[in-house]
Amino acid sequence: MSTLQIDGNQTLAAVDLGSNSFHMIVARAHDHGFRVVDRMRQAVRLAAGLDADNIISDKAMARALECLEQFGERVRELPRGAVRVVGTNTLRKARNSWEFITRAELALGHPIDVISGYEEARLIYLGVSHGLEDESEQRLVMDIGGGSTEFILGRHFDPLYMESLHMGCVSHSDAFFPGGRIDAKALRAAEIAARQELEAIEVSYRRVGWQSAIGASGTILAVREIVMRQGWSEEGITPQSLARLKQALVDAGHVDKLTLDGLSDERRPVLPGGVAILAATFEALGIERMRVSPSALREGLLYDLLGRLHQEDVREQTVAELVRRYQLDVSHSERVAATALALYEEAAPAWGISGEDPRRLLRWAAALHEIGLSVSHSQYQKHGEYLLSNLDMPGFARGDQRRIAALVRGHRRKFPLAELGRFPPEQVTLVRRLCVLLRIACVLHRRRSEEAVPPLALKADGDSLKLGFPDGWLGGHPLTRADLESEAGYLKAAGIKLKIK
Repeated sequence: MSTLQIDGNQTLAAVDLGSNSFHMIVARAHDHGFRVVDRMRQAVRLAAGLDADNIISDKAMARALECLEQFGERVRELPRGAVRVVGTNTLRKARNSWEFITRAELALGHPIDVISGYEEARLIYLGVSHGLEDESEQRLVMDIGGGSTEFILGRHFDPLYMESLHMGCVSHSDAFFPGGRIDAKALRAAEIAARQELEAIEVSYRRVGWQSAIGASGTILAVREIVMRQGWSEEGITPQSLARLKQALVDAGHVDKLTLDGLSDERRPVLPGGVAILAATFEALGIERMRVSPSALREGLLYDLLGRLHQEDVREQTVAELVRRYQLDVSHSERVAATALALYEEAAPAWGISGEDPRRLLRWAAALHEIGLSVSHSQYQKHGEYLLSNLDMPGFARGDQRRIAALVRGHRRKFPLAELGRFPPEQVTLVRRLCVLLRIACVLHRRRSEEAVPPLALKADGDSLKLGFPDGWLGGHPLTRADLESEAGYLKAAGIKLKIK
């Protein structure tokens, strides 16, 4: 259960570490909604700081951290769980993202989740759908970010099809309009490149269809403002208004010479790439008019956070759906989870572990630990790790998905020290210790019997564990004793001492 009390006085915040801009919304919760009380935004252009090796430059990192220090002043004192911070395309790509995230978390005072493009699309649709009247029509939602563009087909509050394509206003502008120079040839080349990306969804999205097209976030908001200020459109964005905007870009010849009402100085350097992506989408999908939503990822984050705090966590639905899809043995996994959590309650105080997040990770890993059996019984823990590392899992940040995958990988046989060592140093110990608890629980339920495990006493002192049973119980269960002794051997090879008494 959440420790936060949701009422009219509860302050929540969402922070979007986008490839072009960083955004923050602070809101007051009420019932199942919120009232925005503060917004902050800075054009950090993190994507522009990526070099050819996908390393964030020191200069770009400094810009970003300076922004987050300012954001941190507003949200640092809010309780853990009241703030959701996510990183998108650039932090997905950057090879030194963990270095940045470690410093950024210190600046903000809250953890940062790097989310997949699929999860980003889900959250965008959640924000957009809550910001519109709940009509029965099917919608196409498009959001151009700095490094990726998301496309969602959905109805009401339910996304039906989601895609994240590798093109954004920053990356496209840098690639096709170097130094800010614009000409017709470069603009057409940028459109063709975007059309190539759109080939992946063009046929399937047109086949499914939609009744209204809705755009969200910076580029599309800016284009709508520009074309309406110029009188090129009376409502939303049309192919005709886009054609006039494209001609204005070519006529200017350089971003510094763009003098369009409604165009901000911050948006100017990345406008050509964004317009090329938008024009290509209109052409590929046959869009005649696009309305614009003021809500997007940030609002979606807040609604998702409210769902978690009201015990309507989409992650629980995702795990339940995977259990159903892969036909996992629910009774067995529930017994494993109950034992693992009982062991956790014994060991956590000595290990200095607290909070709800470790319990959730352990419970989810227990629920899914046999998912690899859908591929093969041989080495099924490795198949499980692969599936959970690569499946689309709505609601899950990439970090939590990787941690669950690692726990599933490590729940049996050789202890996966090398795999666990790939986590940031501050996470290795936690994942390692949760893995030990899951392993012991799996051993105790290896017979798959409905017989209850007796009350256990687990004493933890660093990497030394003493597991105690009621007098005589192990004597009456020699096979379980043998399994535990084998497990002690696996753990000893990993530097962990398990004593059974």
